[in-house]
Amino acid sequence: MLLRYAYVATLRLRLKQIRVSARRARDVQRRALLAKIRRHANSDFGRDHGFAQIKSVADFRRRVPVATYEDHHPYIERVLHGDVEALFAPGTRILMFAMTSGTTGQPKRLPITEALFREYKLGWRIWAAGCYGDHLAVLSQRTIQLTSDWQQYTAPCGIPCGQISGLAAASRPWFAQRMFQPPGIVARIHDPVARHYASLRFALESSRVGMIITANPSTLVEFGRRADRDKESLIRDIYDGSLSCDMPQEIRQVLARRILRRRPERARELDRIASRQGELLPKHAWPNLSVLAIWTGGSMNVYLPQLPPLYGSTAIRDHGLSASEGRMTIPLSDGTSAGLLDFHHHYFEFIPVDEHGSAQPTVLEGHELEIGRDYYIVLTTSGGLYRYDIHDVVRCVGFEGQAPLLEFLNKGKNFCSLTGEKLSEFQAVRAVEASFAQLGLPLDTFTLAPTLDGHPRYLLLLEPPAHGGRSDELAHRLQVNLERLNEEYGSKCASGRLRPVEIREVPLGTWRAIRNERIGDRGNLEEYKHPCLVGDLEFAQRITRVTTPSMRMSEVHLAGCV
Repeated sequence: MLLRYAYVATLRLRLKQIRVSARRARDVQRRALLAKIRRHANSDFGRDHGFAQIKSVADFRRRVPVATYEDHHPYIERVLHGDVEALFAPGTRILMFAMTSGTTGQPKRLPITEALFREYKLGWRIWAAGCYGDHLAVLSQRTIQLTSDWQQYTAPCGIPCGQISGLAAASRPWFAQRMFQPPGIVARIHDPVARHYASLRFALESSRVGMIITANPSTLVEFGRRADRDKESLIRDIYDGSLSCDMPQEIRQVLARRILRRRPERARELDRIASRQGELLPKHAWPNLSVLAIWTGGSMNVYLPQLPPLYGSTAIRDHGLSASEGRMTIPLSDGTSAGLLDFHHHYFEFIPVDEHGSAQPTVLEGHELEIGRDYYIVLTTSGGLYRYDIHDVVRCVGFEGQAPLLEFLNKGKNFCSLTGEKLSEFQAVRAVEASFAQLGLPLDTFTLAPTLDGHPRYLLLLEPPAHGGRSDELAHRLQVNLERLNEEYGSKCASGRLRPVEIREVPLGTWRAIRNERIGDRGNLEEYKHPCLVGDLEFAQRITRVTTPSMRMSEVHLAGCV
């Protein structure tokens, strides 16, 4: 226990140093950039972009254009097949490839180098310094961390592919391992229902849980509901020393000693709680629970009202804006998604939202941002990404020294992410086109829109009679195609965080009314682009209330129709 307090004290000192160095964040950023350029100047990417001649930010911008994953993909593909020098200096070690969905049907595979992983862990430790420092009582409790496998399959070069959070959890300091539940190998259970059940089975053994860490709050909603839904089986397993869920035999063998450890007193306690309360929720099972560490920015905040009924009154600590590509912000207070730019580890540039996509946009460094303005993030990392447009939109809400404080707003134009699936308009169009073709139906105008009506899901909005009376078949085909094109969408549906897509009719004439409203008096049909995917949670409800083609769409507020 004393070792944990000493470790957090060390981290707090490092956090203090970082906050002091924020006064010169511009210089720290530029040194970080030039260090990455020098390190990989002899890679093929470095030679192709003249890294040897880059001595300044201006040189960097002249030689390296703002890029997407598709621009980096040819080099990454070579690394996947063992040609490390395509992107990195000779001798660079790749620990794994992070898996995430791309904007097209091509999923992303992102190289995680030793340098990038070291920076990733340091960012988490700085976050932990703030969170545990503000909630010292949690150090004497257990922390539940829900992660996924970092070894889901093997790349052609023999290196594991999976989730970087799983590798981080597996490489915690030895003295911190006993603080966390469930056992790390549970992350290797790929069936999300079985993984959640096993996690609950081990976590419920103790009443001393102080914090839960996971990415999406939608995961916590499902996790909390499963505790009550499966309470009888969970209590019986804790009493008997069993584990009633399917998993690979090799994982069950590793867990055998933990599984066979009977906890009859704890089982009886849980049974009494369930009888007294009429349900078994996390807030009942873990009375000392005081912190939920989750994403809260963008659309994630719609799940926050669902957490107190399940988890009680707790502090909410945002993870900060982070992705497989790297950590971008570090929140240092409860109840806000705003965080300090992680200026020590990656090099950041920003493009004002209204200039994104233009031929020559203004490109700014962190210290040049304006409070209250919105920007797209462009990042350069130790993982081989240079001037990478991650399509995340942030707002500058303040500064600490020269380092901006940023809050995540949303994925950029033509994206939607209800539970972290990051569905792109490209994927939506491809999936709908394929579904109509497979059923021999003529493709008609459509919009795919998210909803939280009952449960999170997507609705395919169509005017009659576009689906030809075959809405169930069309919904099934579309669900299959969306899962094929976006593996994170498929994962979220498999875990129950997203429900399958549904077809919903909108009144005849709705699309014409939207078009007329958007083009206004200009009457320029050529400039209008129908929104095939929207991110507005209220869009479907408003549109289905339209009853006459003559109604002006401004009456139902066309927010999100971009």
